[in-house]
Amino acid sequence: MNEKVIKVGITDDHLLFREGVKLILENFENIEFILEADNGKDLLTKLKNGIPDVVLLDLEMPVMDGIETIKELKANPAYQELKVIILTMHTEERMIAYAMELGANGYITKDAVPSEFELAIRTVYSQDYYFSDHVSQAMLKGLRNKTKKAPKIGADYHLTARETEVLQLIAEGFTTQEIGDKLFLSKRTIEGHRKNLISKLGVRNTASLVVKAVKENLVVVD
Repeated sequence: MNEKVIKVGITDDHLLFREGVKLILENFENIEFILEADNGKDLLTKLKNGIPDVVLLDLEMPVMDGIETIKELKANPAYQELKVIILTMHTEERMIAYAMELGANGYITKDAVPSEFELAIRTVYSQDYYFSDHVSQAMLKGLRNKTKKAPKIGADYHLTARETEVLQLIAEGFTTQEIGDKLFLSKRTIEGHRKNLISKLGVRNTASLVVKAVKENLVVVD
């Protein structure tokens, strides 16, 4: 069976950067570049002609920036399956966390090596979220350290013991299959727990689930 081709778009106001990313994407097997836009408004217009699986989205752009673009995308049911990866030079914890809470699926910095672009795209497509290694733990720890709330152990959200266990493993970065193997449960069962967690915590996707779980002290970040 042939692997599905992942269709990718990019929204960034710098033409040379877009061209560079396009050249990088051409070297990745089963990843196809199909859309480019120079701001959020331009992206929304071009999405009417075809929706990619993943879009790389800059935060700072004229006309409509990345934050406003995420809000518009997540408010439209037609784009609920579109995965959004923030592409930025900023690693400020609150900004990244805010973008994730709005519904972004991951982020990478503009100085990332090509292999990380590929990893981010494939991981977001298959697992729903991606945190880059060199900043993810710092960001999550920062969120944890900023909160003064006492640990809730899931009680306020009516989490079961199993859901709390699955949530911790998700926050640690394990895939659905890996969590299933650890807990001796099927991939379908773990996926069911993940969907229940997203519903109970009132978030949009796995990325925002992890951010909220850390902020609410529902998981332990070493």
